[in-house]
Amino acid sequence: MSTSEQAADGAAYDRLSELKAFDNTMAGVKGLVDSGITTVPAIFRRHHHHSISSGGGAITIPVIDLSAASSPDLVAQVKAAAETVGFFHLANHGIPGELLSEMLTSVRRFNEGPTESKRPYYTRDPNRRLRFNSNFDLFQSPAANWRDTLFFSAPSPDEPPPRHEDLPPPVRHVMLEYAAAARAVAGTVLGLMSEALGLPRGHLAGIGCADGVSVVCNYYPPCPEPELTMGCSAHSDPSFLTVLLRDAHDESPEAGGLQARLAGGEGWVDVPVVPGALLVNVGDLLHLVSNGRFRSVEHRVVANRSRDKARVSVACFCNADIARSTRLYGPIPELITSGPVGDGAARPVYRSVTVPEFLAHYDKKGLDGRPALDHFLLH
Repeated sequence: MSTSEQAADGAAYDRLSELKAFDNTMAGVKGLVDSGITTVPAIFRRHHHHSISSGGGAITIPVIDLSAASSPDLVAQVKAAAETVGFFHLANHGIPGELLSEMLTSVRRFNEGPTESKRPYYTRDPNRRLRFNSNFDLFQSPAANWRDTLFFSAPSPDEPPPRHEDLPPPVRHVMLEYAAAARAVAGTVLGLMSEALGLPRGHLAGIGCADGVSVVCNYYPPCPEPELTMGCSAHSDPSFLTVLLRDAHDESPEAGGLQARLAGGEGWVDVPVVPGALLVNVGDLLHLVSNGRFRSVEHRVVANRSRDKARVSVACFCNADIARSTRLYGPIPELITSGPVGDGAARPVYRSVTVPEFLAHYDKKGLDGRPALDHFLLH
């Protein structure tokens, strides 16, 4: 990275020095807001002013009720959603509303506590089980995003839990319980997705698709110039499956929130919140092992247009056990058929990759607007 760059408004500035100065505060975007800034600093400004308004209203994302349909109906609903929009709301998922509410409240409590209480957890060391920072790709991305993140790599079922005192006080009473509950929901969904691919119900779980769960708690402070930056740049998820919890009170057409791009669409459309439901989406690795049958959809978060209230969300990325997995993941052999092209044959679209290799590429690339999966295409 050169030390002298042009800001989005054309003015020259030392970007690397400003990035380091921001990172060294260990206060994140919340610290900037608390300082009383009235303009967005240059490191956050997007050079290309793509519209952040939604172009097609709200996405038609299905609501799948785990308690209301027979198993064949559920499989058909999951299959249709995964093959088209890549998202679905999951209602009656079994996680108590009190736990959902407390998880969101604890994330808000952590981020809105004193800066001094958060600094011990501030790090860019990817090997730390728990870490707090602003923008995992701060030094790679073309523009930083207006958000702070608390990341927790939940222990696998056969691992001992972390010590109580190693978790921040605002979240220590709820983090492990919520991670376990989200893992259970993911296991149910992966069973339905296995059947939707014509495989035994336990196939995707059996190859480790939810052995690892990363709890990613995002905090989006109010932004003084939301049209100049993003809450989260366009991306698809580096997971097999993502289970997202949002606060229905936080997101509105006025405040902004999650947007996605439908297949073949050129614009962005709002993804509504369904109170009490979780939002589930196909990740890049499930797209890969399904040989493209299930769609990992590009999505983003607009900067918070509220004047006084932050938005919070909790994403659980379901993956292999990142620390221990050496398995190669490629298109599932049962989904590959032989025969003349155009006669129902399916050829492998992607090469095989380990999850650590995929994540290393994703992290090195950052949220730069390029699909991470393209790197693994077979040509």
